[in-house]
Amino acid sequence: QVQLVESGGGLVQPGGSLSVSCAASGSIFSIAAMAWYRQAPGKERESVAIIRNSGSTDYADSVKGRFTISRDNAKNTVYLQMNSLKPEDTAVYYCKCDARANSWSGYSQYWGQGTQVTVSS
Repeated sequence: QVQLVESGGGLVQPGGSLSVSCAASGSIFSIAAMAWYRQAPGKERESVAIIRNSGSTDYADSVKGRFTISRDNAKNTVYLQMNSLKPEDTAVYYCKCDARANSWSGYSQYWGQGTQVTVSS
């Protein structure tokens, strides 16, 4: 019912910038929050940033001051602008959406397919 389609990602040198986006489509009544997670091979998936329906945001300490999460409500799209990238930022980045498909449904969690971000010289 709800699909998340990501775009962006790729290879960037340390200190460079990259942006990724994730658009939600399908049956969407309301969105409580959208977030970005990342997971390096063999490591646990971790939260990177979240933006709530109020507009409030939270960031992991490791990315605070470098990454910015934003959204376009008209397009149901969330963005992650990544600046001053470091090799340790290398991971598969996933978007997540907490949404209701209709007015009589509870909130469900939806995940994107993930996009690879590689920071290397």
